[in-house]
Amino acid sequence: MTRIAAVDVVDVRFPTSDALDGSDAMHPDPDYSAAYVVLRTDGRDADNPRRQGHGLAFTIGRGTEIVCKAVDALVPMVIGLDVDELSADLGRFSRMLAGDSQLRWIGPEKGAIHLAVAAVVNAAWDLRAKREGQPLWRLLAGLSPEAIVDLVDFTYLTDMVTPAAAVALLREQQPHRAERIAELEVTGYPAYTTSAGWLGYDDDKIRTLCREAIADGFNAIKMKVGANLDDDQRRAGLLRSELGPDRLLMTDANQRWDVGEAIEWMRALRPHDPYWIEEPTSPDDVLGHAAIARALAPMKVATGEHAHNRVMFKQLLQADAIGVCQIDACRLGGVNEVLAVLLMAAVAGVPVCPHAGGVGLCEYVSHLAPLDYIAVSGSLDGRMCEWADHLHEHFADPVSVSGGRYRLPSAPGYGITMRPESIEQFRFPDGPVWSERVSRG
Repeated sequence: MTRIAAVDVVDVRFPTSDALDGSDAMHPDPDYSAAYVVLRTDGRDADNPRRQGHGLAFTIGRGTEIVCKAVDALVPMVIGLDVDELSADLGRFSRMLAGDSQLRWIGPEKGAIHLAVAAVVNAAWDLRAKREGQPLWRLLAGLSPEAIVDLVDFTYLTDMVTPAAAVALLREQQPHRAERIAELEVTGYPAYTTSAGWLGYDDDKIRTLCREAIADGFNAIKMKVGANLDDDQRRAGLLRSELGPDRLLMTDANQRWDVGEAIEWMRALRPHDPYWIEEPTSPDDVLGHAAIARALAPMKVATGEHAHNRVMFKQLLQADAIGVCQIDACRLGGVNEVLAVLLMAAVAGVPVCPHAGGVGLCEYVSHLAPLDYIAVSGSLDGRMCEWADHLHEHFADPVSVSGGRYRLPSAPGYGITMRPESIEQFRFPDGPVWSERVSRG
């Protein structure tokens, strides 16, 4: 019998603010970071990272230590669990962590505790996939519709989708799974890039990166907006001139505006033909998003990276508040809650374009986006997955993107196993990168 013997959590931070990578109107100086979790088993696999479960919650610097403490609060529920029993019922495991009778008071199912749940649940999925010798997407794509539905907590969702309806939806797609896998193995999954559009970049850097992205096969680029309208108009004009009329330009305000301001600002940018405006206002303002969507149609409204649980997504979808559903692999409570949102988006007919602008997020969504096409929605219409070309070298099995498309992961697991030397170098506050900065004053 193999059990969970230890749960390690490490605060890992990368000084991306030095080059303004990731900068936007609300977060001008992010240091991409992670509360990094390892589920360690006992027995002969105790020191083999290929047989341990790895997960993370993405953050941008200060506050990562809070998420690490939240992970510590979950540890007593995890230590000693039988790995075979855990793997056999990850739906129960997810519900146990998210539904703890005392911890849920400080959520419920939101905030730092939910980020911690995501890190631990995703680590458990990584552990199962490694033990079964499959990449996560293939493991999930091989489950029956009933088994997938058993993973989902339908509490609060049945006015939009019931377990029976979800099974019927998945059964309809099941006969086409093999041909879709074969297709993606050849073509890859469509991607767009954010790496050319960070707010802190100057015009020359934006122009150079845009041209490089087009040469690399990308047909869609996202730019950050919201700090200064004149600046946004100039940058949007620059990008549109490089992209031409047929490629897509998306915009992202990162929650910068009130509702009226969002409508006014994006109407001013309309001559540059933005395909969507992402996070135009507070992520909690469902009716505000709906008002913006009505005022700016046919421009799409996209959101989700800060939608803290499946119920928020249900409301956004029911209110016709978003035209693009942006799941986040570790803002939601792990794989199980992502599956719930994929099902609701398919019912609503809204395309899923995962958020991936952060350390490890591209590695995560390279499994989730293909799964949506293979087993859930069965469609690539309006679907593309965010790509940010930062920090992938720190992972044992980094995501592969070529020709503007994600390539299906082949290594067993969820792709988030970080290189030990990267953890040691960038651990906060005592890793060499950070201790040297303190010594320099």
